[in-house]
Amino acid sequence: MYERFINPFIKDALKDTPVILISGARQTGKSTLCKQLIEKGIFTGTAVTLDDPTTLAAAKTDPLGFLLSQNKHLIIDEVQRAPEIFLSIKKLVDEDRMQRRYILTGSSEVMALPTLSDSLAGRIEMHHLWPLSQGEIKGAKSNFLDILISENGRFSNTDCSWEALVENMLIGGYPEVLERETEIRRDKWFSSYITAILQKDIKDLANIEGLTQLPNVLQLIAIRAGSTINLSDIARLSGIKNTTLQRYMALLEQVFLINKIPAWTPNAEGKYVKSPKIYINDSGLLSYLRGEGKRLLEDRTTAGLILENFVSMEIIKQITWSDTYLKPYHFSTHKGAEVDIVLEDKYRNLYAIEVKSKASVNEKDFRGLKHFAALTGPKFKKGIVLYSGNQTIGGFGGKNLQAVPISSLWGV
Repeated sequence: MYERFINPFIKDALKDTPVILISGARQTGKSTLCKQLIEKGIFTGTAVTLDDPTTLAAAKTDPLGFLLSQNKHLIIDEVQRAPEIFLSIKKLVDEDRMQRRYILTGSSEVMALPTLSDSLAGRIEMHHLWPLSQGEIKGAKSNFLDILISENGRFSNTDCSWEALVENMLIGGYPEVLERETEIRRDKWFSSYITAILQKDIKDLANIEGLTQLPNVLQLIAIRAGSTINLSDIARLSGIKNTTLQRYMALLEQVFLINKIPAWTPNAEGKYVKSPKIYINDSGLLSYLRGEGKRLLEDRTTAGLILENFVSMEIIKQITWSDTYLKPYHFSTHKGAEVDIVLEDKYRNLYAIEVKSKASVNEKDFRGLKHFAALTGPKFKKGIVLYSGNQTIGGFGGKNLQAVPISSLWGV
């Protein structure tokens, strides 16, 4: 059983917040995390799941009576199945705020439900559970973000072979996949997983016509992962109307299979790309959708596309347990200057990250970072190129510019 690094944050939230929402795609470990919370004594209560038909029927038929029949400290798994329950939770929490504690989990974007956002405002704290990070898999919490934002922080030299890095990308972070020993067995799991989500979770969200088109749409997105998405291009290739495609995209985002990263732009018009980038939630799932395998060992160009997705999602996962507020962006201009990842803190300070699959870097690899630094001035605090070598090296034309091993994401 893997230790999830958001556990301490949930423990702190339980001290002063009556309702905690843990959202995330299916099979990322939400139920296991809740089990850990009970076993470790962090949450002293009981758990029910609305995947059980009898429990679901009771919660939908008489939500208040259902809650009154349960422990005052209650975990409700897959709460999106019974939105009727939110108003009753509000009533009981308002009557007994100090004693009642509810942990809700959802495999789709529960906050999109108006009944929740209206009824539990000011009473709820939200956390997101992505597939396992490399640190969680290896059992060692990384301080990568702490070093990145520290004025005097120094990254250590870390070593991870290209073969090991590719293996990490191909497997990804879904707990069930990590237990499967062969690529064939992992592919079987991913195939069944996508089918289950499309036939269950998405059908629950909306009555969709042409459900058979969604796997094709997801594959077209996977081919373009890490880039800004041209919806008209995907609509043309898939034979789907633009409006229908937008609805499909919203649903895929709602079940957390895709993740949009907004563009960072200064207060200027014209030359800056404003479209979001889109990533698949897990590099293992992305590799499966693209039909990639061990050939990535020899094809660093294709591997680089998956590597950017892998690194970006790793950083996004680490943000969920960081003590510092950081918001992820990307940056690019219509003339071709770009930065893969831009992190902005609450003071609007900026930290820029480029991702390279090469084992060595040179001054050309820092062009995007230098452009961004010149544009943002004193708000720019640090820029790094993450690459597949093992040395942390400065001296690329700026005191705040460094080449840093990708394995520093989990090896420091």
